[in-house]
Order: sequence, then C-alpha cells, then structure tokens
Amino acid sequence: MLTFKFGVNCFLIYPRSCKCKYAGADRSSDAQPKEKFKRDSLYINEQGKLRHFNHKKVSRKRGGSLRGQGWKYGSGFVDGIFPVLSPDAQQILNFMKKEMDLNRVWNALSSLPPTHTTWDDIISVAVQLRLNKRWDPIILMCEWVLYRSTFQPDVICYNLLIDAFGHKSCADKAESTYLNLLEARCIPTEDTYALLLRAYCTCGLLEKAEVVFVEMQKYGLSPSAVVYNAYIDGLMKGRNTQKAIEVFQRMKRNRCQPSADTYTMLINLYGKANRSYMALKVFQEMRSQRCKPNICTYTALINAFAREGLCEKAEEIFEQLQEAGIEPDVYAYNALMEAYSRAGFPYGAAEIFSLMQHMGCEPDRASFNIMVDAYGRSGLHEDARLVFEEMKRLGIEPTMKSHMVLLSAYSKAGNVSKCEEIVSKMHKSGLEPDTFVLNTMLNVYGRMGHFKKMEEVLAVMENRPYAPDISTYNILINMYGRAGYFEQMEEIFRLLPAKNLQRDVMTWTSRLGAYSRKKQYTRCLQIFEEMISDGCYPDGGTARVLLSSCSTKEQVEQVSLVLRTMHKDMKTELQ
Repeated sequence: MLTFKFGVNCFLIYPRSCKCKYAGADRSSDAQPKEKFKRDSLYINEQGKLRHFNHKKVSRKRGGSLRGQGWKYGSGFVDGIFPVLSPDAQQILNFMKKEMDLNRVWNALSSLPPTHTTWDDIISVAVQLRLNKRWDPIILMCEWVLYRSTFQPDVICYNLLIDAFGHKSCADKAESTYLNLLEARCIPTEDTYALLLRAYCTCGLLEKAEVVFVEMQKYGLSPSAVVYNAYIDGLMKGRNTQKAIEVFQRMKRNRCQPSADTYTMLINLYGKANRSYMALKVFQEMRSQRCKPNICTYTALINAFAREGLCEKAEEIFEQLQEAGIEPDVYAYNALMEAYSRAGFPYGAAEIFSLMQHMGCEPDRASFNIMVDAYGRSGLHEDARLVFEEMKRLGIEPTMKSHMVLLSAYSKAGNVSKCEEIVSKMHKSGLEPDTFVLNTMLNVYGRMGHFKKMEEVLAVMENRPYAPDISTYNILINMYGRAGYFEQMEEIFRLLPAKNLQRDVMTWTSRLGAYSRKKQYTRCLQIFEEMISDGCYPDGGTARVLLSSCSTKEQVEQVSLVLRTMHKDMKTELQ
C-alpha cells in the first residue's frame, strides 16, 4: 500500500495489480503468471442501466478520451457515460467533499503521481463534483491544475472552471479564465462560449454576452443550438424573460434549428409566467418542426397547466406522454398531482399518488409535499397532517418546504396553536423559519385579530437575516384595512419607498379594499388614479374591489367604462 502524506491529510493509494503475499518475492520458472488488472468496464448509460464498454475503443473514437474534450453542455456527463470512479478517485472525491483549505488541498493533490491515470481520476472527480453542484471544490482542483501541477491543462479544465465561476455569479473570474485559456493557446469549443454566455447572463452583463457571438465568429464558429440554449438559460436564470424570447426568435431567424432543450426552456418560461396557452403554442410549433419532445418537455407542459389548475389539460398531456412510449417518472406524476391540487381536487391528487406507487414509481419528498398542500388547500388539515406523519415514518426528512405547506394548511383553518406548534418544531429540528413562514404567521395572527402578536412577529423580522419583503407589508396593509385601522394602514403604505420596496398590484388592491368595504367610492377612485400614475396596472382582483365600492348603477357604469378603456389601451400597447 502506497501512502502519500502531508500534514494531517493523506490519500491511501492501493496497488492495482499486486497478488503476491510479500513485495520481494523472487521470480522462478514455475511461477504462475500474475493476473493482469482489468480496468472497470462498467458505466451507467443515459437510461440508468449498467453497460460494458471497451476502453481501447472508447479512447480511440472521436471525442472518446477525457483529455482535450469537454462534456456536452447541459448533459452533465462526458461522452454520454457517467464516470464510474476508481478506488483512488473515490478517495480523492471523499477528501474534496470535506476539505476546503486551499493549501491542504493543493498539497494533497501535489502528492499524487503525475501519471495519465491520475489525470483521468482528477477529471472524473471534477465531473462528479459538477453533477453534485459542488462548485468550490471544482475551483480548487482546476486552479491546482492550472497554477501548481505539472499537468498540461486542456479545454475541459478551463470549461469546468468557467462553469463553476458562472454558477457562483463570478462573471469576472469566468472571463479571466477564458482569457487564460487563450493565452495558453488552447482552442475554445462551443461549450466554452456557451458556459461564458451563461455566466454573463446570470450576472446581467448582456452587452458582454452579445460580444461572445462576435468572439465566436472571430474563431470561425457560428453559434449552434448549444450556444443559443446557454444564452436563453442564462437569461432565464437572470429573470430576463423578454430578452430570452427575443434570443429564441433571433435563433430561428438565423436558421439555427431549436433543439428539444430549447423548446422545453421556452415552455418552462411561459409556464412560470402563467401563460399556459403560449406554452402549448410552443409545444405545437415544436411538433410541426419535427422535433421530438422528450419527458422533460411533456413534464414542463404539464407543469404549465398545473400552475393554473387546468387539471384536464394536464391529464391530456400526460396521456400524450404515455402514447409517445415514454414511461412517466416521479417528476411527471408530481406535475399531474400539482394540477389536481391547484384545481382544488385533493382526492384526484391522491389517486395519482396511488397510481404512481402501483406503477412502481416511488414517491419522493416533493410528492408528499404536494399531497400535504393539496389537502391543506381544501381545508382538510387533518389529512394533511397524516400525510406529513407518513412521510416521516418512511424515513423522509421534512424540509422547510414540508413544514411550510403544513403550516399553510393550519393557517387556512385559523388554527393558531397548531401553527405555533409547527414553528416550534421547526426550531427544534434545526430549521430556521424564513420570510415565507413568518409571513404566514403574520397572516394567521392578523386574521384571528391577534394584532399584538402580529406586531411582535414584524419586530422580530425587522431584526433578523430574513428581512420583510413586499408581501409582509401587503399582509399588514390588508389586515389593518380589514380591521378598520386606516391610520396604521396608511402609515405602512407611506413608508414603503423608504424601505426600498416597490408597491405592487396587491399593495394597491389591499389599500383599495379597505375603503371599498366602507363604500367610499370617491376615495377608491382617487386611490385607483394614484395607482395608475405610479405605473402599476390593475388586475382582475383590483377591478372586482373597485366595482364592489359602487353603491349606484351610475357608479358601476362609470367604473366599467374606465376599466374597458384601460383594457383596450393595454391591448394596443401589446400589439
């Protein structure tokens, strides 16, 4: 056994072909030939099945070797093969997960023999860390390769580093790595540009992102679907959805065929914006272009309908998924369950939950969370509690989200003591309540008239890491308004700009509601005009509240005319 030591850290590297009982055995003519070490030829394919392959064939085919090659952007594996780590690589991986000190990591890696096998182990570990989204260890390893090791870094090392810096929103360091790549006379690939694009977009540096396209042309590379996908992905992560749609349209104008990943991202984009009709339109365009939807595409579309509670539409897409010969996974079942939950059919969600188990698909933590939420939304808080307890009984550790949906269930029922009990259990389990949890407590205290407790929670929030958000103050405005405490309501409304918070449609509507309940029609019109002047456009809830302030038929007609005019103006602007 070879041991490479440094300080308190060491890797234990076992010899790969040593069958003898002692190291100094003499050779003799009648000695049996030693069995040669056979490298592990197992790998897990994209379907998750164990397969065998020939190392020599893999290393000689185009793109078969790890050296000089990067992974395909967004796939998470090299050449379609998830790395099966050698014993040495597994030791390195375990060490990198625990150790974060730069000097100790670099000293440890420097103690390894500078061989091709070591290089393959290091890259395999880096790719495995990437799959686990452990960006800091990747940075430590790749920077060791660049600045300390005797290895000649290639494009995969630079790509890994750019990717890690991008995920940590360090666009300047990602750019610096790219420049180092050029100085080292290493040829960038389209994946290099894709990763750089995403880093810029995530940090909101859109001008630099556009420069990447010019840089690609400089090296004779025309942007492919991989590059456009990275651009769209980065823009979506940076919440610049309008620009993402523009890039998608540009992609088609430049005759770059969108891939299944491209269409899936656009479906997700529209789904999250509660525009399921547009998500469906993208899906239909995808099919018309003979681009085959995958399970992620179908799941994204089911989710789009689920967010709006359109369970029949979601079920229709789920059936299409099965008709396409695709076996639903836990994410597809969860999306369909969510559709029934949002539509107010908890027993429909429970039926899907049972079907999933019957089909041999094990529910995950999200599945149980959806069921807790489904029962909670319908006021069945005891059923929600039973599902929560069943999750714990099965050994699934409840997360912040799990406690949050159960808390919402009891909050809707107005059960203050149960809500307080859940928050107390969260503290005991080491979970620190976040802004959403504290907002829920504000809401339940306000609804039950416990204003002193509500104000105590607000005081705690203003002195904690979880600062109050606009939803916090919207709840306060709504609760004070409902109770008729107009002075407190107006004071909170007035102070919002000083807290660097933008008043949204819920802020204005909650304030309107307070005066609407008192049938103060003239005051409601004044607030409505202020709302428009502030650049906040009303939604359906605002219209209903304004109409409810009317006491006469003439007032109803006047409000209706104003709303129709505004609706026409907004349609004209959108066109």
